[in-house]
Amino acid sequence: MIRFENVGLRYGMGTEVLKDLTFRIEPQSFQFLTGPSGAGKTSLMRLLFMALKPTRGLINVFGTDTASVPRKDLPALRRRIGVVFQDFRLLDHLTTYENVALPLRVLGKEESEYRGDVIELLKWVGLGERTHVQPQVLSGGEKQRAAIARALITKPEVLLADEPTGNVDPPLARRLLRLFIELNRLGTSVIIATHDFDLMEQVDARRMILSDGRLTIND
Repeated sequence: MIRFENVGLRYGMGTEVLKDLTFRIEPQSFQFLTGPSGAGKTSLMRLLFMALKPTRGLINVFGTDTASVPRKDLPALRRRIGVVFQDFRLLDHLTTYENVALPLRVLGKEESEYRGDVIELLKWVGLGERTHVQPQVLSGGEKQRAAIARALITKPEVLLADEPTGNVDPPLARRLLRLFIELNRLGTSVIIATHDFDLMEQVDARRMILSDGRLTIND
């Protein structure tokens, strides 16, 4: 689904922050991306989402070389990838339901087409009783689950989650992890960037370890 070959990234004229990355993300796979602060995890996630282009090397996403894809075709590729941001990025003036439905509204879909799917997904992530409240009254864990639901509503083939358990207590972190495991079981490839070693110990999954811009993979 995603292939990196000898990928390097630098910002401006600085030294490379990512060096010679070569790996594949297979369909229906589950992996953790970890490493110390400043190792380049966020930069790698941005490359995966095609928010950045590499300085050198090849990135192939769903059979497409991202270096040569026309700008107008990028949104269609990105819609096949769901992203859960560490800071949630929920819109305060919208309800939970409206935040989750927003990607579908942007695509021009009528509410009659998606209302049932949004409500069902909110129940699945445990927010069935919080449908019509705004983010200001949600707890941190509820905001995280709303952000996960928003990332899933377009039924992505790959889900990228940046520190999804960084702002929640251990019991909720385990609950969120179960959501990701179930999502993976249903066919979505999952990549979780995390510092939480206790969380990683709970799943027999591939570990992609960044250190000084270089990647080591433990399958």
